[in-house]
Amino acid sequence: MNGEHPRSGPARYEIRVRGRLGELMLGAFPDLEAHIDGHETVLRGVLRDQSALHGVLTQIESLGLELVSVRTL
Repeated sequence: MNGEHPRSGPARYEIRVRGRLGELMLGAFPDLEAHIDGHETVLRGVLRDQSALHGVLTQIESLGLELVSVRTL
């Protein structure tokens, strides 16, 4: 660990979920852009803080989606 604190302000994220989400499912993520990459849906956008990121991850779980990866851009 380098002694830096985790990012607490806005950050741009890329979140990948397994499968090709349709318009209805994508409606659950109105603040994120989406595109298909092979057999995955890629959600990208700026989230205001860690709480917003956890909200998106909770939404993914509640919809029964399989999370592939999360990364900061």
